[in-house]
Amino acid sequence: MSKKAPTLRQFQDRFPTEESCLEHLKLVRFGERHTCEKCSKDAKFYRVAKRRSYACEHCGAQVYPTAGTPFDRTRTSLRDWFHVMFLFCSTRNGVAAKEVERQIGVTYKTAWRMCHEIRKYMAIVDGDEPLGGLGRAVQCDETFIGGRLATGKRGANYMGNKTVVLGMAEVGGDIVTRVVADRTRSTLLSHIHATVKRTTTIHTDEHKAYGGLPTLGYRHATVNHSLDEYVCRKTGATVNAIEGFWAQLKRGINGTHIHVSSKHLSKYLGEFGFRHNRRHRPETMLAELLVSFQR
Repeated sequence: MSKKAPTLRQFQDRFPTEESCLEHLKLVRFGERHTCEKCSKDAKFYRVAKRRSYACEHCGAQVYPTAGTPFDRTRTSLRDWFHVMFLFCSTRNGVAAKEVERQIGVTYKTAWRMCHEIRKYMAIVDGDEPLGGLGRAVQCDETFIGGRLATGKRGANYMGNKTVVLGMAEVGGDIVTRVVADRTRSTLLSHIHATVKRTTTIHTDEHKAYGGLPTLGYRHATVNHSLDEYVCRKTGATVNAIEGFWAQLKRGINGTHIHVSSKHLSKYLGEFGFRHNRRHRPETMLAELLVSFQR
């Protein structure tokens, strides 16, 4: 299998028509043959003209591959849905609803809904598997998204109206992000404890909130950014990987979306996390996303 993501030409060759898209959904959901719920016979199902359904060869009972999915009861063609999912899997900086509106000729409202449904399912596919373990290292860091920082001294209102996001990146592995209420010790440690396995070595900067990690069963190593240190010479601690992800995320938000509300931020985090966690196997992105819509 190729280790490269499919090109636009390859995608178009695979899904040239509405029927080919529906056939793919049918095969993913039901297979080539399956037991009919009405007659209880092992059957092959044949396409029904002018409907998004297939009929049993024995009794004629129909099944709908799009039932219970975002494709159900929508006038937007499956080819358009598949094309937008391809765009999401082939970009690095995200896809704006205005771009979808221009490319497939739907209204902005329809394009916005399609984009948010795809982001939601990207987050579902990505899941939240525990990170780390004995002998493994996880980098933890937080960042601010949107809004404005409060002026004056740092204190309880330092965040202003910005949204705080915590990131946990396993070295050489996956990343998990969380929208959190604040940067306090209790908030950050509770999310780390729920996501990272104990006995893991956790790398952070010198933010005081991370000081309680050893009491939770973690090894803790820090890097001092105030001294222009990006990799600790003594311990090898660094948060370069998670900061690289923040840079990619902010480029996407600022360059593609301009602004993201805190209400929908978790969906955008799921989208960027989905692509990041499959960076070494981009050829699987589209297939995994298509399967997720059948859940």
